[in-house]
Amino acid sequence: MKEQGNTQHSLLKILIALLLLAAAFFGYRHFFPTRVVTVGFIYDNDETAPYSYNFYLAQETVQKTYQDKVRTVMCSNVLDEHIHLAVEKLAAGKCDIIFTNSYGNIRDLAPRYPHIQFCQASFDPVPKEAPANYHTFKGEVYQGRYASGVVAGLKLKEMIQKGKIRPEEAKLGFVAAFPYPEVISGFTAFLLGARSVVPQTVMYVKYTNIWDSYTLEKACAEELLEEGCVILSQHSDTVGPAIACEESYAKDVYHVGYNIDMTDAAHHTSLAGTRINWTPYILGAVKAVMDNKPIEKTVAGTVHPNQDMSAGFKENWVEMTRLNTAVLPEEAQEQLKETIQNLRDGKVQVFRGDYTGVNPNDPKDTIDLRSGFTENKDSSVSSFHYILKDVVTVLQ
Repeated sequence: MKEQGNTQHSLLKILIALLLLAAAFFGYRHFFPTRVVTVGFIYDNDETAPYSYNFYLAQETVQKTYQDKVRTVMCSNVLDEHIHLAVEKLAAGKCDIIFTNSYGNIRDLAPRYPHIQFCQASFDPVPKEAPANYHTFKGEVYQGRYASGVVAGLKLKEMIQKGKIRPEEAKLGFVAAFPYPEVISGFTAFLLGARSVVPQTVMYVKYTNIWDSYTLEKACAEELLEEGCVILSQHSDTVGPAIACEESYAKDVYHVGYNIDMTDAAHHTSLAGTRINWTPYILGAVKAVMDNKPIEKTVAGTVHPNQDMSAGFKENWVEMTRLNTAVLPEEAQEQLKETIQNLRDGKVQVFRGDYTGVNPNDPKDTIDLRSGFTENKDSSVSSFHYILKDVVTVLQ
């Protein structure tokens, strides 16, 4: 009987201990709820604009992935010179991390808010004295440009084989916003991708000197078509060039997009497109803040000096948009898959060949690409800024 009483007493003690633990746990959860990380986004345009839309997709993914563990807030249409106002607003809203695609000077603002991590899509190399809570990131989009150039080259090859154009008529056109290295690097990679299929391909470039102007972009595209270009691409922020091609589709002209899938805008003439996928970095950076860990040790990608990161197809920071198989040759899908895999494996050095590049701002500054050039070697910022002699013509 005594043993039975001891057993019952022991069970009672265990039951009481479990009840106390449960009470402690639920009490802790009540008085100390799980931390909610507040994530801010600053967009230089409306979130429906092609460039900002890709960031908005990442914002949506953060909310869907982490659900009640995060709260997302955003400021849209923020002018560069007003970015401090957006930062003040988000800081007052208790943001833990802020992402921006603006050119605004976030770097100098960061020290004022040491409790917030600032992550900016990079445009300029980060100086050594960058604040500890300032980070930059960007996809190595030249890889996507090269891959989409291969797609354009396959279409040129088909047009030549069908007698629609002669090899010497393999002309690409490119609507470019500004003569910045980011833009020049992109259209050069696009051309070199096409020339890997059709070596006679040349390119004509027309600058708009503005990022976002449907009317001007469309007008420049129409000038390039009048110049005899049969496939256009762009580094500009509207569907103007795609619409110009669609309106001229009876002339057998085609378009390669950027930032968003432009097939719906140009379903007769769109071939494919490429975009930076901002989601892997943004998801990883938020996770780092949630876990109180360094961003550069949490996100998968290449870490450059001064808390700067980049990556390409290998880490899914760069993606292709939909292939329009209705207007592409049958081998396009398989050839694109092979090209992307080769880029992932490092088997393709995009900026290499029997070419001489000339700096448009200094004719004495040239580069011989027979020895090759490695883009994004030391920074997420594109640095190739040379116009390829004899194969690229910049129209005034």
